[in-house]
Amino acid sequence: MEPRSVEELMDLLYAGPHRHALRTAALLRRARPADKELQVAGLVRGVGPVLNPGGDGPARSRSAADAVRSLLGERVSRLVRGDTNPCDDDALRLRQADEEGRTGGFDAGVLEDWRTVLELVAARNSRLGAVD
Repeated sequence: MEPRSVEELMDLLYAGPHRHALRTAALLRRARPADKELQVAGLVRGVGPVLNPGGDGPARSRSAADAVRSLLGERVSRLVRGDTNPCDDDALRLRQADEEGRTGGFDAGVLEDWRTVLELVAARNSRLGAVD
């Protein structure tokens, strides 16, 4: 399933185990407050288990990346898939936040807190797609 709107993406996020995704996105927000695409990548990785419940980690990442590409853009998709140089600073920070988010017991808010950020990234991707 490829979400065609932020509303459909929110439905996917709510359907999955989103606590870890919320913590990952919150950690990325603290580390890189201006990089909304990186934050969103940390959040939407959580749709992988919903889209591919029987798959392993890489298969789930591919499913999530393919699903969000048209809505959130190539960079978000690439980060979610893990198709970046392992030494890439963004990929490294995403992996670190993912690991830290697994053990962190802090309150990362609720999914609804991220709706506006998702809308901003989707709108920016939409404008870029129109220009390209």
